[in-house]
Amino acid sequence: MAAREPLSTPFTSSSTADDVLRGVDLTGVRAIVTGASSGLGIETARALTAAGAEVTLAVRNTTAGDAVAEAIASSTRGIRPRVVRLDLAGRATVTRFVDGWDGPLHLLINNAGVVTGALERTREGWELQFATNHLGHFALATGLHGALAQGALDRDGARIVSVSSTAHMRSGVDFDDLHFERRSYDPQIAYAQSKTANSLFAVEATRRWASDGIIANAVNPGGVATGLQRNFTTRQKESLDAAEAAGVFRYKTVEQGAAPSIVAAVAPEFAHSGGHYLDDAQVAYTVPNDADLAQHPHGVKAWALDPATAQRLWTASTNLLRV
Repeated sequence: MAAREPLSTPFTSSSTADDVLRGVDLTGVRAIVTGASSGLGIETARALTAAGAEVTLAVRNTTAGDAVAEAIASSTRGIRPRVVRLDLAGRATVTRFVDGWDGPLHLLINNAGVVTGALERTREGWELQFATNHLGHFALATGLHGALAQGALDRDGARIVSVSSTAHMRSGVDFDDLHFERRSYDPQIAYAQSKTANSLFAVEATRRWASDGIIANAVNPGGVATGLQRNFTTRQKESLDAAEAAGVFRYKTVEQGAAPSIVAAVAPEFAHSGGHYLDDAQVAYTVPNDADLAQHPHGVKAWALDPATAQRLWTASTNLLRV
C-alpha cells in the first residue's frame, strides 16, 4: 500500500480568515468563540458570522462583548452574535454556560487565553494560566459534548479548535507539580505548559470522540500583537523581542492570525481528521523534545502530541474538575 500523503491545505502564513472562508456558506452552523471580546477572538467571530454562522461570543466582560457584537452586526448586514458571560477561571460560570446552552453545537473555538506576569491562583489554588487556558476549556468542551455530538449528527461532524502557541516548545506538562506548588514560578514556563496542554487536549478529545463525529485540532496563530501581551513583564517582553529578532516569528495581522483557527474549523481536509497541530494553516512537522525553538519555529514538539501523555492529562484534568 502506498504511503498516505500528509494533510495539506492551499493556505499560507499570509492567508486571512476571509481568504479561508471565501465561497464557504456557514448558514445553519452554530459556533462558540471564547475570548471573543478582543484580538483574535473578535476577528474569528466576525469572519464566521460574515459567512452565515450563528455565533455566540463567550466572554468575561459582557459590556465589551456587546460592543463587539454591535460592531460585527454593522459589518455583516445586521447579523448580530449572541453574547454570554463565561469566565474560564470560574467553575460556576462554566457550569452556567453549559447548562444554558440549548440545541446542537457545530463549532467550538477555544480561543481565550491569559498571560500573567507573576503567580496568580484561582479560588481552588490552581495556577491561573493552566486553570484558564486548559482546565476551563476542558470543562467547557466536556460539558458541551452532548451538544457537539448532536451537531455532528446534523452536519456530518462537529469540530473543536484549540488555540495553542509556539510557546508550547518551552515546556511539557509537569504532572508532579501542575500548579507550581514546589518549583519556583516562571510565568513563561507556566504559559508554555498550558499551551502544550491545549494541543494534548485535541489529541485525546479526537481519540475519545471521533466515533461521535467530533474532531479536535490545535492551532498556532503565530505572532499577533493583541491584548494578551498587556500583562507581560519586562523579561517577557525582552524574550519576545529576542525571538522576533532571531527569526522565530514575524508579526502577523489579526486577520492572518485568525486564519489557522478558521482552517481547522471549516477546511474539508480536517472534516474527519483530528489530533493535529497546525502552524501557518498547515499540519506542523514534529520535532524532538530537545529541539531548539529558534531552529524549528514552525514545528511541534513530540510532547505536545504524545497519545499517552494526552490520556494522562485528560485523567488528571477530570480528577481536578471531578467531571
